[in-house]
Amino acid sequence: MSKVAFVGGGSFGTALAVLLSKKGEECTIWCHSQSSVDEINNKRENERYLKGIKIPDSITAYSDLKEAVEGADVIVLSVPSKAIREVSKKVAPLLKGHEIIVTVAKGIEKQTLKRMSEIIEDEIKNHPIVVLSGPSHAEEVARDIPTTVTAASKDMEAARKIQKLFSNNSFRVYTNSDLIGVEIGGAFKNIIALAAGISDGIGYGDNTKAALMTRGMSEIIRVGTKLSGRPDTFYGLTGMGDLIVTCTSMHSRNRRAGILIGSGMTAEEAVKEIGMVVEGIEAVKAFYELKCQTNVDMPITAALYEVLFSGSNPKDKVTELMARSHKDEGLFI
Repeated sequence: MSKVAFVGGGSFGTALAVLLSKKGEECTIWCHSQSSVDEINNKRENERYLKGIKIPDSITAYSDLKEAVEGADVIVLSVPSKAIREVSKKVAPLLKGHEIIVTVAKGIEKQTLKRMSEIIEDEIKNHPIVVLSGPSHAEEVARDIPTTVTAASKDMEAARKIQKLFSNNSFRVYTNSDLIGVEIGGAFKNIIALAAGISDGIGYGDNTKAALMTRGMSEIIRVGTKLSGRPDTFYGLTGMGDLIVTCTSMHSRNRRAGILIGSGMTAEEAVKEIGMVVEGIEAVKAFYELKCQTNVDMPITAALYEVLFSGSNPKDKVTELMARSHKDEGLFI
């Protein structure tokens, strides 16, 4: 039996803790607020992030980070991407030296354009880092609905340990050594999900969404391969798989926020209505900056940036995308 500490009591961290607890693993959750700690420990619920799921008695929540990670073999950073650096700094001095660090955050850092694993490497030295990513809504994972994800790492022994730890009859874990491709796919799909949601909010149909997802896939591949990701990774769970589920499901915060924006809300109003972090909005800023630095063609990302941050009308940007110069189809074109 392993002890697994989840640093962050959001929806996915809580769902994974429930999954492992059912396997008999010892799990702790660190929560930022004492009220969340009390709700988990006393009511066995996490109403805000994982409504309707009973949290097993074997899971203990803490507001003290040192208590939460004490004795853990695996530490899962399950906070939003913008908090990864700060949390990694706090975790680093509490480590004993043997722990595997896992992150489930999806994004790149706006200031440095670094991936999550790179940020963790900056702050936590000499520990294997594994990225757990794929099409996996927390609500379904917690209910044992069949789900498949990928554990990616430079250290494949660590990846295989995480594969074995998390796998059960409803949660299948593959491994992948292409850390860059896995992380870029997971971060970028949130941008396309926002765009798909805006399309829904405007009132466009399935044809439009299919076009956005397919041409969005070409942007993911272009930027991902530019950064040395393997092309085949983007056709797998952490690329195409995650793109499909995030663009089509109402579990997706990014799609729901997009629907609200397409219906006339500002990005700020949409986030407030959702009540949780919408990773795609920050991802648009970061990937737009990356586009400018690398000169990779990302027309959907550029159009979405103007809608979110320059006040452009979504319908006008769709018209501009449709009226671009003619070309042959190709995922790398």
